[in-house]
Amino acid sequence: MKALVTGAGGAIGRRLCGRLLERGDEVRGLFMPTEDTAGLEGRSLEVARGDITDPDSISGVADGVDCVFHLAGRVLDFGGMQVFREVMTDGTANVLEQSVGKVQRFVYASSIAAFGTTRHLVGLDEDAPRMWTGIPYNDTKIECEDLVRGYTFNTGTDFTIIRPANVLGPASIWVRDTAEAFQKPTGMPLFDGGRYNACFVYVENLVDAFVLAADCESARNRVYNVRDDWEVTWKEYMEDLGALMGRKPGPSVPTRVAYQLSRLVEAVYLPFFPARPPLTRNAVAIMGHDFRMDNSRAKSELGWSTRLTYEEAMVEVSAWVKEHYPV
Repeated sequence: MKALVTGAGGAIGRRLCGRLLERGDEVRGLFMPTEDTAGLEGRSLEVARGDITDPDSISGVADGVDCVFHLAGRVLDFGGMQVFREVMTDGTANVLEQSVGKVQRFVYASSIAAFGTTRHLVGLDEDAPRMWTGIPYNDTKIECEDLVRGYTFNTGTDFTIIRPANVLGPASIWVRDTAEAFQKPTGMPLFDGGRYNACFVYVENLVDAFVLAADCESARNRVYNVRDDWEVTWKEYMEDLGALMGRKPGPSVPTRVAYQLSRLVEAVYLPFFPARPPLTRNAVAIMGHDFRMDNSRAKSELGWSTRLTYEEAMVEVSAWVKEHYPV
């Protein structure tokens, strides 16, 4: 197989490129014009440069490719709808324009956020209704899924949509952003006591799902929820990560109170500062709800499973945190 991986420089994209190369696939990775490719040199990776928001810069990027893994996007929990749509919705449309009718399979990295992060999602399967929340990341995931379905319909290009849970791994947002929050005076609060399952999927286990989705005939035009079967609460995870930095989680705040406060913080903060606000709606919503969605379809149709344990994942996470955030 010859594969194109957009977002090849990200925490997931690097792992996926590496896995595909290890098994002998030809891989073209799409990187931003000045993005670092350290760690991928000398591995027969074909490096393409371009910005998915600029159609001319990615012209021909999918030529000669069998499968596209579209991972590029705005993986942040703050910002306005316009900036999210430019990257997520318009960018996905640009990649589809280059791919549809040329490639056999288009694998899109969506998110369980498409179901809405402002409610509990326990037991919901892939066919459950999605929910618009007004949170840009969540809503643009819905828009992108619809684009993927619409663009590929009756074109000879099949799609597979992977909806990962909260991705855990070195440099992932639940490691990097949380570690940075621990370093701030406000610390890292818990919501509703941190009692809900963190609903993680470890990056290596997630890459398993992407590769299986590309190979599996039954995955044509199907959607899969992918989360690990770990029983780890937010409180347990925050205590584990905080211990690596000599910190403890902050006080518990009721989710409803924190969510209303985060709306005010974003309204005041975002118009004047480009950085992440101290509190965001999506972070509060995710940590304040239980997202243990039904993942049985990925198991039965793809043969996917939680291959690596939480303890094994935290060994790698710990090494990365100690390197980048030394005590």
